Amino acid sequence: MIDNDVNLTVKKFVKGFVYAFNGIRVMLRERNFLVELGMLLITILLGIYFKIDRQDWINIFSVSGLVLGLEAINTSIERLCNLYSIEENAHIKTIKDISAGAVLIASIFAAIIGILIFLPYLLNQ
Repeated sequence: MIDNDVNLTVKKFVKGFVYAFNGIRVMLRERNFLVELGMLLITILLGIYFKIDRQDWINIFSVSGLVLGLEAINTSIERLCNLYSIEENAHIKTIKDISAGAVLIASIFAAIIGILIFLPYLLNQ
């Protein structure tokens, strides 16, 4: 009995990862997500070039994860709203605007953090 429960729990756990990776695969076809991944790649290359310290890497990956995660949530909200109604709807527009605004807020703060990290390196060149 316990073995079956453990097997079922492990299968559900693994299935959860399969669903999550499917979601990431979907996001890899989204323009904004790809732009944000491109910005992360540029930031990583700059970090390697300037040999930034560990705390700077932590800050970069933290804000990048936040931006990419919020983009995925924003995309989910937009698709759910479109599933509900594709007709013009003021309430749905507000929901989508708020969701997109959350990504923008995180992106602005990520850019500020990036400037604070890299500006001293750029000025000392």
